Amino acid sequence: MTKRHITYLACTTALLGALVGTAPASAAQHRVHAVLPGESIQRAVDAARPGDTVLVLPGTYHESVTVRTPGLTLRGSGHRTVIRPAARQAAPGTRKATVSCAGSGNGICVIGEKNKALKDVTVADLKVTGFPKVGLFALGTDHLTVQRVAADANGQWGIAQEHSTRGVLRHNIARRNGDAGLFLANNVKAEVGATDTKGTLVERNYLADNRIGVTVRRLRNLTVAHNHVTGNCAGLFVVGDENKPRAGALTVRGNRVERNNKYCAKTARLPFLQGSGIVLTGAEQTLVTRNVVTGHSGSSPLSGGIVLFKSMVGVTSERNRITGNHLRNNAPADLVDQEAAASANAFDTNTCGASRPAGLC
Repeated sequence: MTKRHITYLACTTALLGALVGTAPASAAQHRVHAVLPGESIQRAVDAARPGDTVLVLPGTYHESVTVRTPGLTLRGSGHRTVIRPAARQAAPGTRKATVSCAGSGNGICVIGEKNKALKDVTVADLKVTGFPKVGLFALGTDHLTVQRVAADANGQWGIAQEHSTRGVLRHNIARRNGDAGLFLANNVKAEVGATDTKGTLVERNYLADNRIGVTVRRLRNLTVAHNHVTGNCAGLFVVGDENKPRAGALTVRGNRVERNNKYCAKTARLPFLQGSGIVLTGAEQTLVTRNVVTGHSGSSPLSGGIVLFKSMVGVTSERNRITGNHLRNNAPADLVDQEAAASANAFDTNTCGASRPAGLC
């Protein structure tokens, strides 16, 4: 037997051992728990320890999954690993002590404690679809990584992160979700000031046929970069209100935002949406730069290529900088600033054809 063959057999043995949870002593502290079709993902997650990986093999799994273990990796096998709602949900009121992930209508839930963030969880390489609320919902996390996840046809948000810091949402696909494909917020149940995400990154995602591609609500210190946003009612929203600190101090950079012309009816918070590229409403000190925004058309108050608009409670967007963007074929205009001149928003070196008011291009 050659040295090459010996090395190959040793590596193969180590990998197989890891898949069944019998890795060599040197790797035992970071085990791999394999889940086969027909088995429970939740059972494997509950058995895992910090640093372990739950590897979900190709198949369709009818369940919701809750992750509460720090350092855990939940990884599928790409688009062939599909998580759907269970055929039968528990009857209302059967579990009164806690609200479960399934009971809330969500697919995957990554949940920290009230005063202690859940750190360093990764969810990757799977599809979550058909849930009444959220495909993947994270609350109270720090340095959560969600990558190569397809969130498709969920009732509310595709992937959502609330009250979390240092998140990385990268290379995901969110399509046909009832509200935002990606939704990031400070707190959806309380009217409080914007929180510092400590550098959350939303990068290189594909967002199509949702109500809104990306919503960033009442947050600061965040980057939305190099995403492809198309075919939604609105492309990208940065949302603030009258609470302090204000939403903003973030960057929207290098995104491709095109033809978000689907019609969506008005809600309690927003007028009807159609033909909106990038919208800042009630935000401050936001840098919008080097984006390509094309082909939007609509008659909503929020229609246009890049739009600055007062929030629904009348808070102006102030001291934002819109620079170096390429805009074309947006109606009613490529750049729309509905704020007073005193708001001190800056428009410079953008390539565009028409603006409201005139002179911004």
